[in-house]
Amino acid sequence: MSYERGWQALHLEMPERIPHTEYLFHRRYILQVTGHDPEDPRQAAKAQPALAKALDYDFIWSTYSRDWRLPRADMGRAQYYETEVPWPSSYPFRSVQEVLAFNPLEVAALPTQEELTVAVRQHYEQGQAAHPAAVFPGGFYNSVFTWNILSFGWELFMLAAMDAPERFEQILDQFTEISMMVVHAHIQARVPIFLCHDDIAWASGPVFSPAWMRRSIFPRLQRLWAPLREAGIKVLFCSDGNYDAFIDDLAAAGAEGFILEPLTDLAVIVERYGQTHVIIGNIDSRILQFGTPAQIRAEVQRCANLGGRCPGYFFAVGNHIPYTVPISSIECYLAAIQEYGRR
Repeated sequence: MSYERGWQALHLEMPERIPHTEYLFHRRYILQVTGHDPEDPRQAAKAQPALAKALDYDFIWSTYSRDWRLPRADMGRAQYYETEVPWPSSYPFRSVQEVLAFNPLEVAALPTQEELTVAVRQHYEQGQAAHPAAVFPGGFYNSVFTWNILSFGWELFMLAAMDAPERFEQILDQFTEISMMVVHAHIQARVPIFLCHDDIAWASGPVFSPAWMRRSIFPRLQRLWAPLREAGIKVLFCSDGNYDAFIDDLAAAGAEGFILEPLTDLAVIVERYGQTHVIIGNIDSRILQFGTPAQIRAEVQRCANLGGRCPGYFFAVGNHIPYTVPISSIECYLAAIQEYGRR
């Protein structure tokens, strides 16, 4: 059973083959495999569960979300969906002074803890019902660092943190309090896996100095993760970019698994944490986009050779498989993980 493989790997019990998860939003491929259009609102709810079943996912990438009624800035990204229409960027804060005057707890539409727990439990039950053959987690996208990107945009986030560090710590504390409500809701709702997303790095590495991250971000992540771990909930950490510089910090803060793009060094993580932590991903989407079948197979083999000896390793393409990847390359990749996934 796929669920059994995923559950075994998440608990470091070596399954008979390397399990698999994916974040795949390739419209034409999903239509081909499932008959459902993921970008048609009338079919979207059926498309991803049907894809997960067809590709035999062992774990689903998902986090709990809701509208907190907080200001929302443009994070910046390329076109994500095939039918996506560009929209103008918007930034609700116009100056560092406006950012520093902001108090998230005063503005957010906060539910009661009981209401939030009910919502988290409902999200988990609905997700697991839609994906009965895979492990469906809870989790949160905004966490600590990402709240600031979402609210202020990159430039004002960095300027405000630099210009008034003590005041900015207070803003971080308020965002963390909202995230802590989500943590306690997962504990009360008895959700066994928590996927903590926080985009702490760019392709080139850390956005902020390691000293600032160790002073301002990792202690707050540790504060969020401690009650989860005390409750027996597995904590998986996910970030874009190259977070090599922070692997040890994240492990020390309590991360029990790493979800990573190909920019982060899989060999280093395997060497340090391959027997003690879950590891998900690292297959390079650029090779699927531009590579030959032989190069795609070699990339899968690279990850299988490194991750195959780790009880908690999952195959996954780093970040996601975009709509621009040739369908033949996706098919080559999926055939390769079937071949190289055997233990």
